[in-house]
Amino acid sequence: MKKFFLLSAVVLLSVQLFAQNSQQAEAVDGPQITFAKSSHDFGDIEQGDKVSYVFEFENSGTEPLILSNVLTTCGCTATSWPREPLAPGEGGEIAVSFNSAGKMGKQNKVVTVVSNAVNAQERVKIITNVLPKKDSAQ
Repeated sequence: MKKFFLLSAVVLLSVQLFAQNSQQAEAVDGPQITFAKSSHDFGDIEQGDKVSYVFEFENSGTEPLILSNVLTTCGCTATSWPREPLAPGEGGEIAVSFNSAGKMGKQNKVVTVVSNAVNAQERVKIITNVLPKKDSAQ
């Protein structure tokens, strides 16, 4: 019985310490970028299709957030992003477009967001499967 109470006390203490550490991790000094969604899957598209998705984010830190660059892995992917500082609590959007011309099969395009945030480089990605263009003569 004593072992049960001792074990229970250790477990309870561990849970409390974990909760305190989690709360401390949320309170970040400086800018922090937090994405609502870090990836988007378009499913199947036809070769030549152009698709777009808007990634929403928030400055969840305590200082203004400044995006300095948004990098793509391929010329088939284009982005549009805010150039002005975002105050703490303010949100923004990064639009990502993919042109499937000349592509075939599974595509996984990574976009790297570079900023002054404590998490200085964050990545979002778009995924799709490019199918051959259907013959329009049918």
